[in-house]
This record gives sequence, C-alpha cells and structure tokens, in this order.
Amino acid sequence: MDEFNAIQRLIIWAPPILLAITLHEVAHGWMALQFGDTTARDQGRLSLNPLHHVDPVGTVLVPALLFFLGGFIFGWAKPVPVNFFRLRQPRRDMALVALAGPGANFVMAVAWAGVMVLGKNLYLDLPSLGIPLYAMGRAGIMINVVIGVLNMLPVPPLDGSRVLTGLLPPRFGLLLARLEPYGLFIILGLLATGLLGYLMGPPVYLILKLIFSIFGY
Repeated sequence: MDEFNAIQRLIIWAPPILLAITLHEVAHGWMALQFGDTTARDQGRLSLNPLHHVDPVGTVLVPALLFFLGGFIFGWAKPVPVNFFRLRQPRRDMALVALAGPGANFVMAVAWAGVMVLGKNLYLDLPSLGIPLYAMGRAGIMINVVIGVLNMLPVPPLDGSRVLTGLLPPRFGLLLARLEPYGLFIILGLLATGLLGYLMGPPVYLILKLIFSIFGY
C-alpha cells in the first residue's frame, strides 16, 4: 500500500480492526448465551457498537503505535464476561465459547476476501472506490487471520488456553489457568524475541494461502 500515506492507511485499516475485535467478542458472548450464560447479554456486550468493546490501551494505543512504527500489529479488546458456572456443561461449553472468537475472525477473513474481489472488479471503471476497497479487503484478511491464529495460542488468557483447558484433565487445566497473570508478559516476551512470529508464521501462511487460492489469487 505504498500509494497511500499514513492517514489513508489508518483509514483503510481502522474498519477491519474495529470489526475484528467487536465481532470476536460478540461471538464469545453469543456462544455463551447459547449454553445458558446470559452475563454478556445482561451487560450489553452483545452489541455491535465497537465502543462497548474498546479497551483504550489494547484497542487504540498499542495497535496505533505499532502501526506507525511499522511493526507487528496486535491488540486486545475488553473481554466479554462469561460465568463458567452458568454454562450447562462448563468445561465443554467454555472451550466452545473460546473457539467462537477466532472462528468469527476466520469467517470475517473470508468475507473481507469478497471485498477485495469487489475492489479488484471496480479497479478499472471506478478506481477511486476500487483501489481503497481492494486495500481494505487485503487488510481485513491479514488482520483477522493474525488475530485468529494469535488467539489460538495456548497462552492464558488467549482463547487457545481456554480450549486446551477444556480438553486437558482438570488438574492440568488448573495449572495452565494459573499462568494467566503472566500471560501478557509471556506474549510480549515472545514478540520481543521473535518467537511469536516463528510460532504464528506457518499457520498464518497456510490460512492466507488457502483463502487467496479460493478467491483466485
């Protein structure tokens, strides 16, 4: 996207980022509701309004700094509250609630691929619309695949750790849960050492390759 300046790039990336974090959190709350936990609904967290999910640091400050620094972009939203004990089958249901967030991101990645195709088709006849749509579609694919894969890492409090906790025997799941206070430091450590990119690179590449091949790229 060298043809865009920094402000234009921010405008192109902002909608995919806001949709990615909003629908990710709504998917958690919606899935919890299907299994009997109304906490997210009762607190108004099933809203599609991004302001209900924005964390000033994780959603705005950190991604913006990384964006302008040209580094690996990641962030987080306010977690949707889920009451483990209100779920009908807590361990199984919690794992499925956790899967719903990354699942929503992968579905959005496919949807943004459709936007990218639309932008390409408009490129010649209406370039003022086609070019930014194409760029926004590509950004949406990248953002959602990265967020989906990142959240599937088995590091508390990421969703992958919730899934793994539901699959492990309870005593091992409890040991994993005890790492949660240190989770952010673990992720930052992986990022600083380059291990995060090493871990995420292969699955991100494979999913991107699959999506682009489906849509003829």
